[in-house]
Amino acid sequence: MGTTELMTTAPAPAQPVQLHGWDCIEFWVGNARAFAGFLMSGFGFTATAYAGPETGAPGVASYVLEQGTIRFVVTSAQQGDHPIAEHVLRHGDGVHDLAWVVDDAAAAFHAAVERGARPLRAPWIEHDDRGALELAQIATYGETRHTFVNRGRWTGATLAPHYTTDDLPPAPLGPPVGLERIDHVVGNVARGELTRWVEFYERVLGFGQLRHFDDDQIRTEYSALMSTVVTDGSEIVMPLNEPADGLRRSQIQEYLDTYVGAGVQHLALRTNDVIAAVEAMRARGVRFMSVPDDYYKSARARVGNVDLPWDELQRLGVLVDREPDGVLLQIFTETLSDRPTVFFEIIERRGAAGFGEGNFKALFEAIEREQARRGNL
Repeated sequence: MGTTELMTTAPAPAQPVQLHGWDCIEFWVGNARAFAGFLMSGFGFTATAYAGPETGAPGVASYVLEQGTIRFVVTSAQQGDHPIAEHVLRHGDGVHDLAWVVDDAAAAFHAAVERGARPLRAPWIEHDDRGALELAQIATYGETRHTFVNRGRWTGATLAPHYTTDDLPPAPLGPPVGLERIDHVVGNVARGELTRWVEFYERVLGFGQLRHFDDDQIRTEYSALMSTVVTDGSEIVMPLNEPADGLRRSQIQEYLDTYVGAGVQHLALRTNDVIAAVEAMRARGVRFMSVPDDYYKSARARVGNVDLPWDELQRLGVLVDREPDGVLLQIFTETLSDRPTVFFEIIERRGAAGFGEGNFKALFEAIEREQARRGNL
């Protein structure tokens, strides 16, 4: 049985927070068992831990899912007046927490707050007979939060106290998928808010700008958006989007309207073999956004003389982009829930460090076709 105690250490100097990569990404959903089962059956994740009333976590059901170095936590409420239930009622299923590993959660929290972050929960410790976790939380865009996690004194095999490895759901049948790591996490913010949130990550967390795309670079016949990619310089890469003027409602505005505010739009998951991964996911029932066959004629001309399995890529609907440093292969799933909000990108990098700029028009036209089907374009 775990316990919680408040940390009272003195504030650290307001130096940029030193992050050591992703700890986990938590989804708040209406039915954790069903959503976790979907990620397991469709995307090849394995359940590694569970927490609920019977393990000392009253009012919730929470599953930890892992594949490669990716760790998702899928949590739902068991009472209608629980904050998670109220959040899901307003926003639908989505990403609520982007958690990062740090050496000192209290120092990270105090430094971030001194540099302008809005505190959500002051540093605290959760512990049981397996050790202790030091945690702290700050706010970011919308109702999304960042949790700083120090696992230096935690020896348990599970995510945290209250989690158990007993009676986990079995792995569904299906070919292995081969997802390896989180490549990047994309957030959507309201019109006019992009600069504010880019400056937040620069000022509060010491991030730098990796790339910026104006609305003339990300535009179709009907809609446009602007995007800036921020990064800690290591594993954490976070593009931020805002809608721009267009003839019709952009995909970003549709997200903001449907999710009722800013939030995480999609998670890019990296694989070393996108063809095998997509073959496996299609066999498991995952559905992807479609692209017209004539995309591949123009892609071949744009990419040039590169040895690629073009027939396989076309059959599976994988997009191709070429950069000076290599080739990028990517594909996007349909949305993960009934609301047109969060989805996955599956990406293979063959040396390329970019984000598929050459595919922007084809991708957004594919999204607009789905918007038109919903009557939301």
